[in-house]
Amino acid sequence: MTEQPAAPAAPTQLDNPTHHFSMRFSSTPRGARLARRLAAVRLDAWGHLYDSTAHDDVTLIVAELCANAVRHGHVPGRDFRLVLAGTPTTLRIEVTDTRAERLPTARATAPLPESGHGLPLVAALSTRWAWSPRADGGPGKTVWAEYELP
Repeated sequence: MTEQPAAPAAPTQLDNPTHHFSMRFSSTPRGARLARRLAAVRLDAWGHLYDSTAHDDVTLIVAELCANAVRHGHVPGRDFRLVLAGTPTTLRIEVTDTRAERLPTARATAPLPESGHGLPLVAALSTRWAWSPRADGGPGKTVWAEYELP
């Protein structure tokens, strides 16, 4: 399991991605659900078939990051953006919202609360994850995770 990033990470990108998907979604539960479904379809089209470990893991990472963008990064009237990029060895998931004052943390608490499991799941499934200020200089942040393919 990867640890939570203590401070914003320098934004990085995959070198020469062979696959790329980017779309804005409404910052609502419906938008998060649509983002997860479109990511699942895109992963299948890229050869990461439904019911494969990589497909299930990455779809769960997308679902958690999008749900967090809606729940904690929501600004009325503003969308969030999902970006998927892939190389033969790595899939990268980026979710950008427009709220900068609520920063992501992965915390383990006992006893387990009803919510708050999203980023610990992302940390457990991904090779690395972090957050950074928006690359375009706008308000908000990007939370990203990278998944190494077997």
